Amino acid sequence: MKITIDGVTSEVDGGTILDAARAMGIDTPTLCYADTLTPVNVCRVCVVELEGARTLVPACSRQVEDGMVVHTDSERVRTSRRLVLELLGSATDLSTAPEALAYSERYDAEPQRFGPDTRTVAQPIKVDNELYVRDYSKCILCYKCVEACGVDHQNTFAIAVAGRGFEARISTEFDVTLPESACVYCGNCIAVCPTGALMATSEHELREAGEWREEEQTEVDTVCPYCGVGCNLTLHVQDGDIVKVSSPDDHDVTLGNLCIKGRFGYQYVQNRAK
Repeated sequence: MKITIDGVTSEVDGGTILDAARAMGIDTPTLCYADTLTPVNVCRVCVVELEGARTLVPACSRQVEDGMVVHTDSERVRTSRRLVLELLGSATDLSTAPEALAYSERYDAEPQRFGPDTRTVAQPIKVDNELYVRDYSKCILCYKCVEACGVDHQNTFAIAVAGRGFEARISTEFDVTLPESACVYCGNCIAVCPTGALMATSEHELREAGEWREEEQTEVDTVCPYCGVGCNLTLHVQDGDIVKVSSPDDHDVTLGNLCIKGRFGYQYVQNRAK
């Protein structure tokens, strides 16, 4: 099939507009999309203009059709993306969402124009376990954590979207605390969260102390020592200590996922003899 994006025509075998754009080297912003998750089309940051279509279409899920003509950077597209980013920035705390902040700068978004009292999801930080912290004042309801906890990866279904409208929020079943829920503390929801609403306790505490220095951290790839599955780990090291563990999305065993031991069971490495 042939598709024309921003004046350039290319042949593709299928997939989405986003796939085609990326193959052509066109940077299309996304927040709720991940290569390892089913697209849910909720953030609307990736919308593009499709000739012949009445509305803008989500690039992350719209399948390519032969003869499509797409514009990813028209004034209509830029206006839509700017407004979406302004609404997100006015309603939530994006201070730990580097991608969203970069997109806001790229599209000249000004969330402050909605006024200082527009935050709709402010709520206390939830600290009810030793492994990770939930700060839903930073949540943009991208659904990525729900998908990772559900059929796409973990099949635990410990969290879902509860409520409607301004009351919509990520919640456990019956809004119980995390230790009382079905959560198995794999932390795969943390791995896909784009805003820092879900964050490992180690990172949260360092940020609170002003000691989180990501630009100084080194990354070391290794294999999880706990079982024979062979999951790849990426150790994030700062000042000689492991401060976070992740897994590569393109690793064919994990697809970015780990269990509780692989993601959080690294403290024994720090127990050095004095």
